[in-house]
Amino acid sequence: MLSCTGGENEQSTDIISVCEGDSINITCSMEDSENEMAVSLTTSIQRVNVVFLSKQNTSYILPALANRLKYSKEGRHVRITLHNVQESDSNIYICTKFTKNAGHHKMLKGKTTIVVVKAKTSGDVEQSPLYANPQQGQSISITCALKSSHEDEAIFLLKTHVQPEIVLHVSSQNGSTIFPAFANRLEYSKQEKKIVITLHNLRKNDSDMYLCAGVVKKSSSLLVSRSGTMMLIKDVEQTNRSNSSWTIYGLIIVVVLLFSVLTSCILYRVNYFQKKNPNAVYEDMSYSSRRNTLIRTNT
Repeated sequence: MLSCTGGENEQSTDIISVCEGDSINITCSMEDSENEMAVSLTTSIQRVNVVFLSKQNTSYILPALANRLKYSKEGRHVRITLHNVQESDSNIYICTKFTKNAGHHKMLKGKTTIVVVKAKTSGDVEQSPLYANPQQGQSISITCALKSSHEDEAIFLLKTHVQPEIVLHVSSQNGSTIFPAFANRLEYSKQEKKIVITLHNLRKNDSDMYLCAGVVKKSSSLLVSRSGTMMLIKDVEQTNRSNSSWTIYGLIIVVVLLFSVLTSCILYRVNYFQKKNPNAVYEDMSYSSRRNTLIRTNT
């Protein structure tokens, strides 16, 4: 009998963001326990079995990936490497364990890995703004718009570089999930294929690359934004220091201007007296000459 259970499930989620042509590694745990029979890696969007490995050394690799996929057993883990990734490899990959206990078979869902492959020609998802530089405590809005003609099933907002994690997951069926990083700091509005996500009370560690990704019907992979939004949060102290610096610069400029005006005034007065003094000497000399002439005449 085959049953699915949530017991012993791994709750972690990895996010891998790469460009076309790169390689990625996905790691699934594989215990040496007698109860563990096999491990597999499957895609979540239109479920496909990518790799299946059993304890009996039998394996299966999806034929479409046979030339690009390699795996190796490393202790208690299986490392699955996919080379020369393509945009169509963007997907949600899930590790699954197959165990047998007391004659019962179980499937244990393991780690989830979201892979986003950005292609230069991709245009299925439009995202704005390209860059944001808000101050701590402020808010910023990110817009994701799907261009696919098919009905959307889910939209993700992901942090993909500094601290990869899911920020928001909006599903047309199951509502939405706001993940802990932005608990009580996120709100969004959705209209058809467009969603506006507002992040409030921004913190320094919110600086990252934010990427929109969508799942639509009749698509076998994630639709990924080509650009993303690079967000750098300004430190309040740095802003204050910057304002103080500008204040100091302004005071220096004022002092220089006042000094220039004072110097001009001094030079003006010096020139004035220099022009005035020769006239005074000339007048004194003229008076002395006339006085001497009068004295001779009287004599």
